Amino acid sequence: MTDPTSSPSPDPRDYAFGESVGYLLSRVKSTMSNLITQRALAELGVTSQQASVLFMVASGKCLLAAELAREYGIDASAVTRLVDRLEKRGLLERVRSSEDRRAVRLALTAEGQAIAERMPPIFTTVTDQLTSGFTPEEIGFLKSMLRRILANSGNCDAGNSGNSGNSGNSGGSGGSGASGANP
Repeated sequence: MTDPTSSPSPDPRDYAFGESVGYLLSRVKSTMSNLITQRALAELGVTSQQASVLFMVASGKCLLAAELAREYGIDASAVTRLVDRLEKRGLLERVRSSEDRRAVRLALTAEGQAIAERMPPIFTTVTDQLTSGFTPEEIGFLKSMLRRILANSGNCDAGNSGNSGNSGNSGGSGGSGASGANP
């Protein structure tokens, strides 16, 4: 048996953040979320997190709170609070399923739909800003690598979340969970 005190613990100051894929992915996600929030708040009065949820409901990808929780990797209570805020603002409503009374579907109000429809240009503009100087081939390669990371995580939907025809907007959640994921 080895003595845990025999080898020195690694010094956190020696960790090369700039070489960590996880750290870089996290920073990109955070930067993208902040830029989208700045635009969405200024133009539409919603955060990137709220805009992303409205967009996912409008697209039909997430029509149940449980689907939002899975998509963003957050717990049900966080989704409930987010949906509560959007419902209180009159952007989204809960609708009982006629097939299964236990299921509650999410539906956008007219105002929520109008906001969702205005989000793709914001998502695209921010993504284009962040990928400025990339060639279309580099963007395609980046999307391919990100889909492979998602596939390695066991995410079965990794290959079906993008709009491959758009050079900047890769679709799917960027953004994140309730901490600011964006399509």
